[in-house]
Amino acid sequence: MRAAVFLGGGRITAALLAGLRLAKYKAPVVVHDRNPHKLRALKKEFGVAVEPDLLRAVRQARLLIVAVRPDDVEGVLRRLRETRAKLAFVACSLAAGIPLANLHKMLGPPMRWARAMPSPVARFGRGLTGLAFQARFPHADRTLVRNFFSQVGEVVVIPERQFDPFTVTYSASHGYHALAALARAAHDLGLEEKMARAAAAHALGDAIVAWRDGKEPLDALLGEAATPGGIAATVMNSMDQDGFQQIISRALKAGVARARQNAKVGRAR
Repeated sequence: MRAAVFLGGGRITAALLAGLRLAKYKAPVVVHDRNPHKLRALKKEFGVAVEPDLLRAVRQARLLIVAVRPDDVEGVLRRLRETRAKLAFVACSLAAGIPLANLHKMLGPPMRWARAMPSPVARFGRGLTGLAFQARFPHADRTLVRNFFSQVGEVVVIPERQFDPFTVTYSASHGYHALAALARAAHDLGLEEKMARAAAAHALGDAIVAWRDGKEPLDALLGEAATPGGIAATVMNSMDQDGFQQIISRALKAGVARARQNAKVGRAR
């Protein structure tokens, strides 16, 4: 049976492998990386097959997952192209910002590409993966890609033009960053550190899960939680007056600008 082959043994590969193990995924998985210590660590932790030779790894692939940094994508695909080997796999890139058209140019026809943006929360089986497919991507191959990432959480298919806004919005870093900031502020007010984190986690995590799993509109829940003139409303109004929404908007725009820098990879040919 041919395998899901990861090119790159970094953090997102490790998170996906953890999620696949949690899901009891049985199909073969192979990881290639140029760093032997990464391969040894992944083999030890997850029991996956590892392959230090790029071409030998790729020849095992039914699904090839390019999980290297955006700046390294072109070099990896150039090495594959230069082998002039007959390649037969479904190609999927995790490289943020690099468009499908650029990927297609870098490796060339007849390969068709998908883009995937999986969350590191996949490690816990609660990930969210955005997918975009190149035109005329075969239906059976779409199903293969969707089924693979659905092992580690929810999957959504979105137009590629929305991929950068999705990428800068869905990141678990927003939750972790907000949790750290809220807990730190509570601790500065005198709340014991462990309790500060528990209170902040409830404010963010439990509240959002309640909205996601329930039927109440978000505005209604905001009104329920922040009674006019009350403490919660005072806190929320103070945040808004200090530019909370503007800070978020500026941050997301900066992220999109960074993704568009990545889009230059492989463009000129």
